[in-house]
Amino acid sequence: MARRYDSRTTIFSPEGRLYQVEYAMEAISMAGTVIGITGTDGIVIAAERKVTSKLLEQSSSTEKVYVLDDNTICGVAGITSDANILINFLRQRAQQYLFTYGEEIPTEQLVQKLCDLKQGYTQYGGMRPFGVSLIYAGYDKNYGLQLYHSDPSGNYSGWKATCIGANNAGAQSILKQDYKEDMTLQDAIGLTVKILSKTLDNANLTGEKLEFATIRVVNDKVVQKIYTVSEIDELMKEFKDAQEAESK
Repeated sequence: MARRYDSRTTIFSPEGRLYQVEYAMEAISMAGTVIGITGTDGIVIAAERKVTSKLLEQSSSTEKVYVLDDNTICGVAGITSDANILINFLRQRAQQYLFTYGEEIPTEQLVQKLCDLKQGYTQYGGMRPFGVSLIYAGYDKNYGLQLYHSDPSGNYSGWKATCIGANNAGAQSILKQDYKEDMTLQDAIGLTVKILSKTLDNANLTGEKLEFATIRVVNDKVVQKIYTVSEIDELMKEFKDAQEAESK
């Protein structure tokens, strides 16, 4: 029955469903895990980079975590080529706002602009939805630190902590159990490492398979940090050492 209604994004099924949008979301559920956690003094975004072959050249450029402007970073899960289009769109809109008004674009306004684009791709014929979900971490003077998630339908929502991609259910379960609103950025990083270690293959988890980024405010100035492979390896080592100490 579903095959009669899923040939175009603009056709509703009798149950009121848009199957092509649901298929786009299904593509994200098989993508690498992306986690975002808010602390009292900053936000961490971490992503799983899927290494398909040992022969693959590990470039210095990131594949899953991107800087959008001086106040906003994001992590992506889904089809990488689709993500590149959306990242370029976000960066252009951020620069246009900066050029026009002389200040960084508010985080939610930037998210809204992208969601308007994504929603249009579910409404017009001859198009398909973008197979990408994004987690955004940003700061603006009106609302402070903010964490948002958007999906292929063009819907977005604000979160204290969230996860998208593969192993989503397990990660959400740990977040519900261990997340605390008064945790610091350092605590949030520790919880992120714990989730990745428990939901992914811990034995083979290295800095080459992960990406980390943080955003925090120091003396009223936004500070972004993209972690290097060696810094991520150090985080993983600290977590393993702490686990071994607890087990003794």
